[in-house]
Amino acid sequence: MRQAAGSEQQTIVSSENSSDDAQRVWDVVVVGAGPAGASAAYAAAVAGRRVLLLEKAELPRYKTCGGGIIGPSRDALPPGFELPLRDRVQAVTFSLDGKFTRTRRSRHTLFGLINRPEFDQQLVEHAQKAGAELRTGATVSRVEQHGSAVPDRRTVAVVLQDGETLLARAVVGADGSASRIGAHVGVKLDQVDLGLEAEIPVPETVAEDWKGRVLIDWGPIPGSYGWVFPKGDTLTVGVISARGEGAATKRYLEDFIARLGLAGFEPSISSGHLTRCRADDSPLSRGRVLVCGDAAGLLEPWTREGISFALRSGRLAGEWAVRIAEAHDAVDTRRQALNYAFAVKAGLGVEMSVGKRLLTVFERRPGLFHTAITGFRPAWKAFVGITRGSTSIGEIVRTHPMAGRALTALDR
Repeated sequence: MRQAAGSEQQTIVSSENSSDDAQRVWDVVVVGAGPAGASAAYAAAVAGRRVLLLEKAELPRYKTCGGGIIGPSRDALPPGFELPLRDRVQAVTFSLDGKFTRTRRSRHTLFGLINRPEFDQQLVEHAQKAGAELRTGATVSRVEQHGSAVPDRRTVAVVLQDGETLLARAVVGADGSASRIGAHVGVKLDQVDLGLEAEIPVPETVAEDWKGRVLIDWGPIPGSYGWVFPKGDTLTVGVISARGEGAATKRYLEDFIARLGLAGFEPSISSGHLTRCRADDSPLSRGRVLVCGDAAGLLEPWTREGISFALRSGRLAGEWAVRIAEAHDAVDTRRQALNYAFAVKAGLGVEMSVGKRLLTVFERRPGLFHTAITGFRPAWKAFVGITRGSTSIGEIVRTHPMAGRALTALDR
């Protein structure tokens, strides 16, 4: 039924845009084929629009990422998507800089673990099946909304590094935390963190010990933490802390790996990545250009979890890019862009606001978090609910006055 409706809509769009076809004008061009970009391309293609998805690398490609798929990520996946899970987590070991270790278990799966190359590739394939066209090896140097490259006010020029210019009615920037599209929009950042990670192949006996269990270590640097995520015969081990603490972060990772008894195993990949969190007043659009995911600085500030934010904001960006592509003047374009911003802020923005408050408290009192989550049943129950997707940190603060008052008291 959906396919038939989509085909009918495609016919209408094609007839409406016959002049566009002659000029090779796309309805929506999405820059970046990560979870945000693939989700945006899927949403726009399902609506029957002509969608081009651009990616500078060849797929599949490695991304520095723990690869945890929590409930909100699972729920934001396209219909029929089967997660390429490497493990299902039912136990979490917590430690405070290597001390006071305690493992908590759940009868049900808390979240799943994936490898990003497989996951991202599968998302892109879903977007292609919905009708989006993919071009890899295409690096975008800039976008233009005025000037000689732009034939009219309803068109955006996407200029590639090799000089080729593509035209679109709407553009979605999903090109990561160092986004060129984000720079065009004017994204402002409030928080930048450095994540370091190692993919460590381990013997079967070691892998078996970690199966179904992850480790979260509250680190020695304010606001830092480390993780071990098992994925079959490989352990993903990483740490994250504020940018500017590069040497200390590197030492933390080295000490963390040694403490775990993994120093004797050679990593197959060692990588680093900056995560960027938007300021509250940062724009999410400029003219006919939207940003989402890391390009918009959308992630949870305390845990720096970004996959669910990428999937959810990408879907919203794709849906509103369709509306912007249909807009006939600047007023309607602005209205649709504001609606997109409102949708993002009403959901993800609330979670980010609470996450920023949690990070502030966590930076000062990590021991309090460790004590609560390992010894206070409601805190563990909240952790389980958040990871499984039955609630969110914003919902907990909104519906549990005691939680809100405790957070406010700790803020002070």
